[in-house]
Amino acid sequence: MTSASAAIPQPGRTKAFLRLVMIEHSVFALPFAYIASLTAMYEWDKSIHWGRLLLVTVCMVGLRTFAMAANRIIDREIDARNPRTAHRELVTGAVSVKSAWTGALIALVVFLGAAALLNPLCLALAPLAVVPMVVYPYGKRFTNFPQAILGLAQAIGPVGAWLAISGSWSWQAVILGLAVGIWIGGFDLIYACQDVETDREIGVRSVPARFGIPAAIWGARGCHLVTTALFVWYALATGAGAFFWLGLVIVVAAFLYEHTIVKPHDLTRVNRAFFQVNGFIGIALFVCALLDLLVRGLTV
Repeated sequence: MTSASAAIPQPGRTKAFLRLVMIEHSVFALPFAYIASLTAMYEWDKSIHWGRLLLVTVCMVGLRTFAMAANRIIDREIDARNPRTAHRELVTGAVSVKSAWTGALIALVVFLGAAALLNPLCLALAPLAVVPMVVYPYGKRFTNFPQAILGLAQAIGPVGAWLAISGSWSWQAVILGLAVGIWIGGFDLIYACQDVETDREIGVRSVPARFGIPAAIWGARGCHLVTTALFVWYALATGAGAFFWLGLVIVVAAFLYEHTIVKPHDLTRVNRAFFQVNGFIGIALFVCALLDLLVRGLTV
């Protein structure tokens, strides 16, 4: 009886794994993959291809789930030594290492399967998307700039999404990818400021730990200034209309708000900046980009 019940998937374990990989944070990367996909569809035949868009979604969620699970597995000993992360599921035992690896490998297979269904080029390039995801958690062990590796990993999303639709290389997608990568790397600089003392104590490397919190905050501001410039470049390169430019105004306003509420001497609102403001940025720009493409002739 006991062995039979053990063979049945436990809902609690699934929920714990989803908490482990913070599935809701897909909101940061998905909107930009959709912007790239829909822009590529607009340039291709001005029609939304729902099947391809679904496969792009599966790829993005699958790869991100693999990346987060791998990150948590690789960092579990570091997490156990940090009071802020000591509650994470692999530290508390809510999720076993075996279960985490099982979930990660399933997510990886799902990602590769969806890439194969999209086109041969996506499948051939899929390993290039996987490698930075695995290297990133090790980055804090050998470089003071692990956020640069994270940025590279995140930049791949829009490029891959465009390839998924067009089957060919696009420099427009590269511009968008760089914007997304530098944006995410920038706000991760802010997020890492919370762990400066612990990181220095246990030997974790990062910009805040090496150069101090003020330098990290200024670095994040510089990243978001470059991000804004790249979004402008992308708008010009794709012939974006009024709605997209409105979206950029909203993004700039959100950046200004984010850097108003987070200061070197006051990190009490880091979580609001990290989760709420950055989640809003992705959704707001996607909505404006979608409206812009529909007004310009993209058909549902």
